[in-house]
Amino acid sequence: MGVRDWPASPRSQLGVSGAEPPLPPMIAEFQQTLRRFALEVVRPLGMRLDRMSAGEVIAPGSPFWEFHRKYRELGIGIETLRALSPEDLSLMFPILFEELGYGDAGLAISAGASTLPLLLAYRFDNGFLLERFSDSQLGCWGITEPDHGSDQLDPSGQLLDSRGRYGKPNCVATLRGDRIVINGQKSAWVSNGPVAEICILYCAADTGSGPDPSHGCVLVIPLDLPGVSRGKPLDKMGQRALPQGEIFFDNVEVGRDYLLAGPEDYQRAVYCIHSEANGLMGGTFAGLAQAAFDLALDYAHERRQGGVPIIRHQSVQHRLFHMYRKIEAARALTRRVILYNNTAPVPALQAAMTSKVTGTQTSFEVASEALQLFGGNGLTREYPLEKLLRDARASLIEDGCNEILAIKGGCYLIDEARLR
Repeated sequence: MGVRDWPASPRSQLGVSGAEPPLPPMIAEFQQTLRRFALEVVRPLGMRLDRMSAGEVIAPGSPFWEFHRKYRELGIGIETLRALSPEDLSLMFPILFEELGYGDAGLAISAGASTLPLLLAYRFDNGFLLERFSDSQLGCWGITEPDHGSDQLDPSGQLLDSRGRYGKPNCVATLRGDRIVINGQKSAWVSNGPVAEICILYCAADTGSGPDPSHGCVLVIPLDLPGVSRGKPLDKMGQRALPQGEIFFDNVEVGRDYLLAGPEDYQRAVYCIHSEANGLMGGTFAGLAQAAFDLALDYAHERRQGGVPIIRHQSVQHRLFHMYRKIEAARALTRRVILYNNTAPVPALQAAMTSKVTGTQTSFEVASEALQLFGGNGLTREYPLEKLLRDARASLIEDGCNEILAIKGGCYLIDEARLR
C-alpha cells in the first residue's frame, strides 16, 4: 500500500503485541490460544488464589491444581520445545510467558519453575533424566538458602567482598562412589517448593575434602524420597498464587544417575539455568505490564472527569504513552535476548539479566502508573490494579534482586584481555 492509499488521517491499529510484524501462522495461532487461556482461565484463577491463605492455595481442590491441569492440556511440554528450530523457540518461549504473565504472574512463575528440571536435563542432553521424569510432574528449582540468597547465584565469587567469607552452606550433597547423600535445607523462597514432585537441586558438593560451594553440584531428584520434608508455604504480599516454601533433606540418598552436573560443571550449570530463568522473567513481567496498561487504557476511555473521558486530558495521554513505550522496549529486548542466547555458541548471561531487570522494573513502573490513573478505585480490591502492583513489586527481588544482577552483569562486561 502506497502513502496515497493511507486514510486521510493516518492511524495504525496495533496488535496483541504492539508494533510487531506479522508472526508466522503457527505462532500467531499459538499466541491467540494463549491470550484466550490467559483471560478465560489464568486471570480468574489467579484472582481467586490471591484471596486465599497460603495453605488454602496448595490444598486439594484448590484453583492452583485446576490451573496446572488446564495448562498441561495445552500440550506445551519439553518434547514440543525440543522439536522447534532455535528461531521458532525464540519466539514461542517469550510469547508463552508474556501471555501467562498477562493472566497472572504468580501462576506464570509456577509454570516456568516447573519446566526447569527437564529443560536443564535437555540442555545437558541427559537421556536418563529425560526418560525418568515427565512434563506431568510439577517441578521446582531449589537453589536459594537461608544464609545464602544471592550467594547461590555467584559461585565465581564476583560479588564477594574481599573481607567476606561464604560460611557454612545450608545444603550439601556428599558424593561417594555411585551414591549421593543430601543433607540440609533450601530456603522458603523455592517456587513450587511446598508441592513439587521433582526438584532441580543446586547445592554445595563434598567429594571428600569438605563441602565447596564454588564447586557444587546439580541433581534432578524426586521429592517423595525418604528424608525429604517441606516447610509451610509462605504467606506473602504478592504473587500469592505461587506457592513458595522450604525443602529439607535428611540423609536423602540417590544414585549417581541423578547427578546432572558435578563440581567440574557447576559454574556452567548456574550460568545456564540463570540465563534461562532471567529470560523467562523478562517475558512474564512484560506480560504483566501489558495487562496493567490494557486495563488503564480501557479505564481511561470509560472514566469521565471534567466532563470528558479522562483520556482526553493531555496528562493522561502523556502517561499512557510512556507506559506503552516502556512495554514495547521490554518486550522487544526480551525477544532479542532469547533469540541471541538460543543461537549463540555461549549464551550471554549479562544480556539475560538486562531482560529480567528491564521487564520487572517496567512492570512495577507501569502497574504503579496504571493504578494512579484508576485513582482511589485502583486501591480497592474491586479492581485488579492493586494486585498487579503487588505481583510486580515481588519481581524486583525474585530470581536475583535487580541490584545484585546489575553488579554481576557489570562484571561480565569486563574484558580481562584489555586490563593486562
